[in-house]
Amino acid sequence: MRRPFEPDSRLWDETGLITFSLTTGSAFALQVMHPAVGAVVGEHSVFRTDAIGRARRSIASVMTWVYGGPDALTEGDRLRTLHAPLKSTVDGTTYNALASGPWAWIILTAPYAYTVGARYFSHRKLSRVDEEAFYAEIVQLARNLHVAEKEIPPTYDAYLKYFADMLDNTLVAHRTAYEFLDGTRRIPPPPTFPKALRPLWRIAMNVPGRVQHFVTVGTLPAKAREILGLKWTDTDERRLRLLGSVVGRVVPLLPERVRYFPIAYEARRVQRAQRALRRALARRPL
Repeated sequence: MRRPFEPDSRLWDETGLITFSLTTGSAFALQVMHPAVGAVVGEHSVFRTDAIGRARRSIASVMTWVYGGPDALTEGDRLRTLHAPLKSTVDGTTYNALASGPWAWIILTAPYAYTVGARYFSHRKLSRVDEEAFYAEIVQLARNLHVAEKEIPPTYDAYLKYFADMLDNTLVAHRTAYEFLDGTRRIPPPPTFPKALRPLWRIAMNVPGRVQHFVTVGTLPAKAREILGLKWTDTDERRLRLLGSVVGRVVPLLPERVRYFPIAYEARRVQRAQRALRRALARRPL
């Protein structure tokens, strides 16, 4: 059954944090390593020419899934309609964007992204109970986004086996994954950015691009890095953990307006206001 998420769910508390963006890169890379997803995204996505715009739209969509109330279900319907005509033919094989297995894989990279994000960028370490509870909410999210029930692992243990099997038997070193990873290192300017200023853009984006690429590669599963032939050393791992430690300490100290993406912040603010109103009504003289 499809239903919007309520306040105080784990998704409500965690998804809107700005640290969410730190693992969207590795999640997207995993998604396009699927032959079907890689083919369709490679042919139809604008990640090569409008990476920032695509990322903003994707994050806004995810925020709507969690914080949008009734609009969350409408957004799920919109995505299905948007993707319905998308297909790609490679070596005689036609891949459809809404094929049940690939569509499920896109959503089912979320539990991995959540746990790896918490591992590196949160001061609060997840227990197995935390991971299982989060997965139960992802199951609901998958249903909201029209993932076929047969494609949803029923338990967290089943999910872990599914994820390992995808790494071992389905994901490939897809050209789209390499193109995406290259784009994380060399962030393209927005399409409307003046051509005369593009050399300055490249200079300004050099460090952010290096950090983004580093984090994206570092938060991939070791097996995915092996498939893609990406190097990752013990020194790299220590640097990522140091960066994550700083992020995990600093982000909780930020004001909520800065700590959360705008849609998440506004939803949380409205929810607090509604609670305050209910308290005031409960105390009114009768």
